[in-house]
Amino acid sequence: MEAESSSPLARRTALTRSRLAPNPGPMSLEGTNSYLIGPEDSAGAAVVDPGPLDEQHLRALAAGRVQLILITHRHADHTAGAARLHELTGAPVRAADPNHCIEAQPLQDGEVLSVAGTEMRVMATPGHTSDSVCLHLPSDGPAGSVLTGDTILGRGTTMIDHPDGRLGDYLSSLNRLEPLGPATVLPAHGPVLAALDAVVRAYRAHRLDRLAQIRSAITGLGPDAGVREVTDVVYADADPSVRRAAESSVAAQLEYLRTVL
Repeated sequence: MEAESSSPLARRTALTRSRLAPNPGPMSLEGTNSYLIGPEDSAGAAVVDPGPLDEQHLRALAAGRVQLILITHRHADHTAGAARLHELTGAPVRAADPNHCIEAQPLQDGEVLSVAGTEMRVMATPGHTSDSVCLHLPSDGPAGSVLTGDTILGRGTTMIDHPDGRLGDYLSSLNRLEPLGPATVLPAHGPVLAALDAVVRAYRAHRLDRLAQIRSAITGLGPDAGVREVTDVVYADADPSVRRAAESSVAAQLEYLRTVL
């Protein structure tokens, strides 16, 4: 179903522009940020995360002479428009999950992509989902930039989509991102952030704090406490619209505490 959308392309960094998709919600915040990668005067561009199946949004992206379509992970608010954007542009679609690839091979960890004279390095960052990737643009400004998908958001924190997503994987992914230093964070939802390394440290501290809260809840409820009971305690003030996300994150943290530590 087509929705009203009038969001313009906005310059984010020297090598990126974004367009906000018309799919706001509790999990997508203002909507999905679909990015065009490449210098504005270039003969082509890559699109990262086309977003929902919204014709006006996709046609606006297609006007950028799209050469390649990239997916950061499998969730529909990132992938639903990919096949239609492929129809509009003829550009292949690449993702870590082969089920979301069209006329192209899956993305590989460490692979360097070159589109419109812009190099992007693929970084496997599982945790939010098993197929999550980030894209590092080392030449995008003094410290570079990183398109983080849902691994890091512009506001709030990321849900671990258990059982596909795993907390241990997520913490390892944060460790992998931190050495990129003060790169600009280009998230799929929410505003652009400065200093990736500082954001990673804040995310890690939040996860460790939540783990401490869950340990405390288990102490009070007993070792056999289930996801719902723990969620009632740890996320007592959570809005009902994000209850499923809270339960998913609790399930991931319980698994981590019971099998990793």
